[in-house]
Amino acid sequence: MTFHQSDLSATLIHELKNHLGLLAMTIDTIPLEGNPEHDQVVEDARLLCQKVVDRLQQALLMYKAANGQIHPTIDAYSPEDLVYELRDTTAALSRGHIEVRTDIDANVPAIWFFDRNLIEMALLNAIHNSLAYARAEIVIKTAMEGEMLTLTIQDDSSGFPGHVLDSVATGTPYRATGTGLGLQFAKLIVQTHVNQGRIGELRLSNERGAVFQLLLP
Repeated sequence: MTFHQSDLSATLIHELKNHLGLLAMTIDTIPLEGNPEHDQVVEDARLLCQKVVDRLQQALLMYKAANGQIHPTIDAYSPEDLVYELRDTTAALSRGHIEVRTDIDANVPAIWFFDRNLIEMALLNAIHNSLAYARAEIVIKTAMEGEMLTLTIQDDSSGFPGHVLDSVATGTPYRATGTGLGLQFAKLIVQTHVNQGRIGELRLSNERGAVFQLLLP
């Protein structure tokens, strides 16, 4: 069996991701002392570690996509349950520094068909970005837009830079660092969701902050 350089890179990324996951769990055990200097260092290290884990996971999935290996596992899930679980995760990550609210529209169906693992990963990446830039609030929403389910992460930050909005709106790539890689990942994931000729969509906008939205057919 031939072991290609790309396979070696994927293996190393996977190993690093697992090690960093263990490191993140270790950091979670460090108690806060009420000392702002100490506590802020612990919080910054914890969030940075989780962000790197997310980036490595995204890199692995993008490697699989480049090799035609991403095949979403579509099943029936509750959008409401997903929103509440994301709320709890976001609240735990913020440790009380950010208010986390939910907004579930009454017309959202009890179940929708999507790959929960992939969609959750894309939304968590948006949540980590919001945690880094939000001033005081993050809202996790779900609603219907025509025949598409929308899942939205909105914060009260200064919003997305103009070149990021233009890139997503026009499909024009820009240097994939920081938020760029996460957005490429989210777009890749949502577009694997296809139903009756409709394709999943990523939308970004600024409305009293940054608005990250996935539309699922």
